[in-house]
Amino acid sequence: MPRGSDGGGSAAAVGAAASLILLAAALAFTALSAPLPPGLLRMPAPGLVLLDRAGLPLRSTRAADGTLRRWIPLAEIDPDLLAAFLAVEDRRFYRHPGVDLRALARAALSDLRARRVVAGGSTVTMQLARLVHPSGRTWLGKAEQVWWAMRLERRLSKQAILEQYLNRVPLGQGAVGVEAAAALYFGAHATDVSLGQAALLAGLARAPSADNAFVSPGRAATRRYEALARLVADGYASPREAGRARAEPVLASGEARGFRAPHFTTLAAEWQEDSPRGTIRTSLDLPLQLALEAEVRHTVETLARQGAGQAAAVVLDNATGEVLAWVGSPDFWADTAGQVDMVISPRQPGSALKPFLYALAFDRGYTAASILPDIARVYETSTGPYRPRNYDRRFHGPVRAREALASSYNLPAVGLADALGVESLLHVLHEAGFTSLRRSAEYYGLGLSLGNGDVTLLELANGYRALAAGGVWRPWRWRAAAPDEPVEPGRRIVSARSAALVLDVLEDPVARIPGFGIETPFDFPFPVAVKTGTSRHFTDNWAVGATGSFTVAVWVGNFNGRPMDGVSGVSGAGPLLHRAVLAVARRHSPGALPTPGAAGAVPVRICRLSGLRATARCPSAVEWFAPGVVPGRDCDWHQPGGVALPAEYAEWAEQEATAGVVAPDPDPRAIATAATTATDARFRILSPLDGDVYRVPAGVDARYATVALRAAGGTSARGLRWFVDGQPHAGSRWALEPGAHRIRAVDGRGDSASVRVSVQ
Repeated sequence: MPRGSDGGGSAAAVGAAASLILLAAALAFTALSAPLPPGLLRMPAPGLVLLDRAGLPLRSTRAADGTLRRWIPLAEIDPDLLAAFLAVEDRRFYRHPGVDLRALARAALSDLRARRVVAGGSTVTMQLARLVHPSGRTWLGKAEQVWWAMRLERRLSKQAILEQYLNRVPLGQGAVGVEAAAALYFGAHATDVSLGQAALLAGLARAPSADNAFVSPGRAATRRYEALARLVADGYASPREAGRARAEPVLASGEARGFRAPHFTTLAAEWQEDSPRGTIRTSLDLPLQLALEAEVRHTVETLARQGAGQAAAVVLDNATGEVLAWVGSPDFWADTAGQVDMVISPRQPGSALKPFLYALAFDRGYTAASILPDIARVYETSTGPYRPRNYDRRFHGPVRAREALASSYNLPAVGLADALGVESLLHVLHEAGFTSLRRSAEYYGLGLSLGNGDVTLLELANGYRALAAGGVWRPWRWRAAAPDEPVEPGRRIVSARSAALVLDVLEDPVARIPGFGIETPFDFPFPVAVKTGTSRHFTDNWAVGATGSFTVAVWVGNFNGRPMDGVSGVSGAGPLLHRAVLAVARRHSPGALPTPGAAGAVPVRICRLSGLRATARCPSAVEWFAPGVVPGRDCDWHQPGGVALPAEYAEWAEQEATAGVVAPDPDPRAIATAATTATDARFRILSPLDGDVYRVPAGVDARYATVALRAAGGTSARGLRWFVDGQPHAGSRWALEPGAHRIRAVDGRGDSASVRVSVQ
C-alpha cells in the first residue's frame, strides 16, 4: 500500500477520534449544563414543628419517613456551624469545582491498598449529590457521585450547595439537618450554638448512627475533639477556645429529647391533623409555662397530706384569647393518669359559676345593693325537697348582693336562680361558652347556681375573660395572633355595665371578709377579680383571677374523684392562683379592669343594711347603680328606737339571738350589723369553726389532743371569756372530749359568738 495512503488513513483516524472526543466533550458539557431534573432538590414533607410565641421550640413530630426535619436558610445558620462542617468535611470547598482531585486520589490509594472502598474523598457537593441522587458505595457509585456533583456545581452557587447540604445531612436519631439536630441534642436553634455544639454536630456527619451522643457519649466527645482540632489547625479557633468547648457537656440537658408543654402540644398536633406539616408559632409563653408547671408541682407537694394529688392551670390573654400557659397535670410522664388533662376534663366547679348568675340578675334589674334573704328555705323540686346550705352552715339574714357574691353565700344564689329561672341561667352559661353543660335546665335544677354541672377549666377561664372583655365572649386560640390581626366580633352574653359590676364585686376585698375573713390569698398589688369554687365533698377546688389583660384559672383535686381532707377553694386552689397570677404579671402587664363608672353606672351612698339611700342614722357605703335603678327612697330600717327588720327576718333574728350570736339582750341593730356589715370588725370565733369535726387518733396522749381557742373583732383583746357547754373555761386551748359541744366566747363589751363542734 502506498505510503501516502497509509498517512492519509492515520490522519483520518486521528481526526475521527478527535471528533469523537470533541463530540463526547460537547455532549458532556451539554449534559452538565442542562437543568437539573424537576424535583431533584425537593425536600420530603417535614413533620410538624411547634414553637412558642417567641419562636422557642416546644415539640417536633416526625415526617412521613420517620425523620425529624427543619429547614433553615444559610444566612441564619451560626458561623461556628459553617466553619465546623467545612473543617471536618471539605476544607477546600470554595476552591474546587465540586470534586477535590487530591482528596479523591488519596482515597483511591487507600481503597486500592484495602481492595475495597474504605475512604470516600467526597466533597460536600459529592455528599449532597449522594443525598439527592442515592448511589452505591462502589467504584461505579463513586463515578455517579462525581458526575452529579459536577452537575450541581454548574447549576447552583456554593452558598446554595452548602445550604442544601446542611439541611439534608443525617445527624443521628432520625434528625436530618443542623436545625433538627440542634433542637434534638441541645434544645437549641442552629442560629445560635456554641463552638462545642457546632463541633459535635460536625463530627456526627461521618457516622451519625454510632457516634451520636444518645448512643455513645464517649464516641461523640471523641468526634467533637477531632473537629475542634481541625478548627484550631485552620485558625478558626484558638487552643483556649477549643479547650473551653471540650469542657462543655455533650448534651445540653437530660430533657433535650422530650418536649415542652406536653398536654398543650399533644392537643396542638391533633388540631393540625388536616395539615400536620410545617412550622407553627403557637401562642404559648414558654418561660411562663415552665414557671406555672413548677407552681403546680409545688401545690400538690404542699397539699399531699390533705389528700390532694393533682392540680392544673391555664392562662388566657384577654384581648386576643391566646393561650399563654396550659398545665394539665403536675407530671405528664407519671405512670398513673399523668396524661389526664384537667384543663379540658369536665368537673363540677361549685361556686365559680355564681358570677354569671349575678351578671344576669344585674341585667334583670337587681343591683349590688339589692337585699337578698340568706335564711332557711325549702324548695319543692321534681326530685323532692331541696334545702340548700351555706359553706359555713349558718344563715346570715338580709345580705346585700355585693356581700352575697363576694362571700359566696349559697342561699342568696339559689334564691336568685329560683327568681330568674334556671333556663335563663343555663342560656347565659351556654352563651358564655360552657358547652360541657349538655343537660337540660330541669336536669340541673336550682343546683346549677351552685355549680352542680360539669364544666372545664378552659371554659371557666374563657367565660371570665368574657366578663373582663365587657361581657362579650370570643373563642380562645392556640396559634399566635398576628400584630395587625382584627379582633373577632364575638357575642354579647351580658351588658358591659353588669360585667363591670360583677368584676368590681369580685375585686372588693372588704365585701369578701364575712365569708373568707381578713387574710386570704387574694390580696394583690393590682386589681384582680377573684372567685373560688369547691364541689361537694371537697372533691374539686377551683379559683379564677381576671385582670384587665389576662385571666388565670386553676384547679386542685384528684383525677379519681377522691375527696380531699377539708381543702377548700381558699386553702387549696387559692394559694396556687395567687402565685400563678403573680407569675403571669411578671411577664404580662395586668392592666386595669373595666369599672362600673366607665360602663355608665353612677355612685350613690346607700345604707349597708337595707341597700336604700343612707340617712344620718345608717352605716353607709357607696354603691354603683345603673341610671334607671337608683334607689328612690331613704332607708326606713334605721329608726330612733333601733333597727326594724322586715318581717321575713324576724324568725332568723330570734334564732340567732337564741344561738348566742348576739348579746343575751338582743339588739336588732346589733343583729343586722353583725350579719350584713362588711366594713365593721364583727366579733367572731376563728377557732374552732362552727360545724368542725375532730377525730382523736388512738394512742394519742390527752395532753396533746387540744384545739386553739381564737376570736377576733369587737373588743376581744380585752376581757375575753370562754365557755364550753355553758361552763367557764380558762386558758387559750381546749382539750378534746368525745361528743357534741357548744363553745362560746364573750368579749369585754358583752358581745358574744358561739360555735358547735363534735369530737369523735
